[in-house]
Amino acid sequence: MLDLAEYFKTFIGLLAIVNPLGVTPMFITMTSYESHAERLMTVKNVVIGVSMILLAVFLFGDLVLSMFGISINSFQVGGGIRMLLMAIAMRQAHTSDLQQTDEEATTSVKKTSVTIVPLAMPLLAGPGPIRAVMRQPHKSGLRLHYTTLVLIIVLLCTIIWAVLRISPLIVKHIGPTGVNISLRITG
Repeated sequence: MLDLAEYFKTFIGLLAIVNPLGVTPMFITMTSYESHAERLMTVKNVVIGVSMILLAVFLFGDLVLSMFGISINSFQVGGGIRMLLMAIAMRQAHTSDLQQTDEEATTSVKKTSVTIVPLAMPLLAGPGPIRAVMRQPHKSGLRLHYTTLVLIIVLLCTIIWAVLRISPLIVKHIGPTGVNISLRITG
């Protein structure tokens, strides 16, 4: 088992990589069409998605990657390319060139769920957190080590839940211009 300082560093590192505050402007933008109740449901589903992804990776990540013959470095490159494409789209604030009626646009937005992709993965549980979580089981084989790391993931998800839940208040204070600036800076 590692000492308490190592677990604290693991938690702080994961929190910094996941960066729930940095995702807040994107969360608000992607859920702008949702009512308060729908947004709360989205928050719940995002947190469940992130926790399931990180716990599954923690427990079975090496096995799944080796089954498909994928190295962790290849996984990071693929995730990095995906993040790059999302960042370019965010920076340019590019809208689609397709022509559609307002009714079609409203219907398509409401049918598109952003809960798992892109919010839970890759924005919150992307290549960085996945790699950080995948390295942890190798540091110790003790059951207490595994239990502590599961608790770290649960605490991280609780913080994500709290931040996303108060995101409308955060956005209310920074305003629409602040959201656009934050979105572009994050991109």
